[in-house]
Amino acid sequence: MGGPAAGGYMSDWLTWLIPVFKAGHIFGLVFWCGGLIAMPLMLARHDPTIGQVDYHRIRRAAHLSYTLAITPAAVLTVVAGTWLIFMRGTFVEWFYAKLAAVVLLVMAHMWIGEVLVSVAESAGRKKPPRPWLPVAAVCLPVLVILTLVLAKPDLGWIRFPEWLQEPLESELPLAVPRL
Repeated sequence: MGGPAAGGYMSDWLTWLIPVFKAGHIFGLVFWCGGLIAMPLMLARHDPTIGQVDYHRIRRAAHLSYTLAITPAAVLTVVAGTWLIFMRGTFVEWFYAKLAAVVLLVMAHMWIGEVLVSVAESAGRKKPPRPWLPVAAVCLPVLVILTLVLAKPDLGWIRFPEWLQEPLESELPLAVPRL
């Protein structure tokens, strides 16, 4: 048993999956972030003065985009990224800072979803925030994530517990017990 991950704790059969998970992670990230940037622009089109048919069409498009494209892309991104953490053995300081930025991105995702629901359920009484605010809430963590991933800065001055910096040298819980 071995592999390229830190400490050689990854099963050999998982090694070839790294590019697949990385591609899924990047693919999901592009659709997730792109959708989160587009959603406030769609919400800005929620004008109760337009006809009911147009209002319903815009609201439905926003709802379907969020539930059938943006949220599944977020799930794909997080699941593939979580697998990559363990497949690649990424236990470094910049990575923990990236995870903090991902939490901010998830919070922006939830906020945009809450705005979508509140606008849809208020029958035009509630106006969404100006588009620049949610777009900024998405772009800021995205820029931090990209900077951290591409630059991989030395954040050694940040002290983390030892158990966060070293793999535990154990197999992923995928093995089926033999009888």
